[in-house]
Amino acid sequence: MAKQVETVTGPIAPEAMGKTLIHEHFIFGYPGFHGDVTLGPFNRETAVAAGVEAARKMMAHGVQTVVDPTPNECGRDPEVLKEISEESGLQIICATGYYYEGEGATPYFKFRASLGSAEREISEMFSAEIKDGIAGTNIKPGIIKLATSKDAITDYEKMFFKAGAQAQRETGITLLTHTQEGTMGPEQAQLLLELGANPAGIVIGHMCGNTNPAYHKRTLETGVNIAFDRFGLQGMVGAPFDHQRITTLLELLASGYEDQIMLSHDSISMWLGRPPVIPEAAQGAIANWHPTHLFETVIPELKKAGVTDEQLDKMFMENPKKLFAAETVAV
Repeated sequence: MAKQVETVTGPIAPEAMGKTLIHEHFIFGYPGFHGDVTLGPFNRETAVAAGVEAARKMMAHGVQTVVDPTPNECGRDPEVLKEISEESGLQIICATGYYYEGEGATPYFKFRASLGSAEREISEMFSAEIKDGIAGTNIKPGIIKLATSKDAITDYEKMFFKAGAQAQRETGITLLTHTQEGTMGPEQAQLLLELGANPAGIVIGHMCGNTNPAYHKRTLETGVNIAFDRFGLQGMVGAPFDHQRITTLLELLASGYEDQIMLSHDSISMWLGRPPVIPEAAQGAIANWHPTHLFETVIPELKKAGVTDEQLDKMFMENPKKLFAAETVAV
């Protein structure tokens, strides 16, 4: 039986994904937002409306599928995503997984690690959600979200990488990662390969946080895929400017890596808790951080530089399809 891709409205064939954005968030909150409910209460109707609006804007540019890799502790809500999908018609793939140590909700599994049970319990969590669905919803994740710190993969983070690689070996699920401030891409790839994961089923995320082509090539040479997935987010959280991303991307395309690259924004349609107050000095730099910026601004720049429609189709269509079609590997 051919491999299927789990979306929040049910499985589809990889060929049915169509034009895909590999990393966008419909709702997202940093751990701790649950405690700010007096001034930042969750309004499901508002969340769905914001998500549907974003979905329709993306669909107007031909997008058929969006991967929402919101970690479990950052407000992942598969039922909200299902409602957005049903109302808009956009196919949405959700995640199981946890965020990196510096910005994740670490006490729960750190405590369990001190008892010696955390690695087993993380594996059990991944297995249960992949096989049976999330929290009784019957909605299954299509990816595992993994994440690492700036300049390090901590012992806490390694627990999730080990469990994620095991889950991929057993089920073939896609692995999608977060790299922090342009670091640890090659190290993530190498660790996952050492753990027996299939490089064809891995996408190392936020690689556009680094503008050194050699860093990207070291990662790509392991056989994994990478994502330039923060277009529009500039000058904050260690992010470079779009013109730097474009220059780096063009060099990688010229070097023949078009079959391993995917594009996105890492946009957030609605923040959970109170929305962040962006300093006035930074507002201009992120004015284009929204989920259609690629189509309105970046792609015209890429085409001016000689990027072909065939190359764009690979990054938006063929490469996501191959990523999700990748099978388990013998170990």
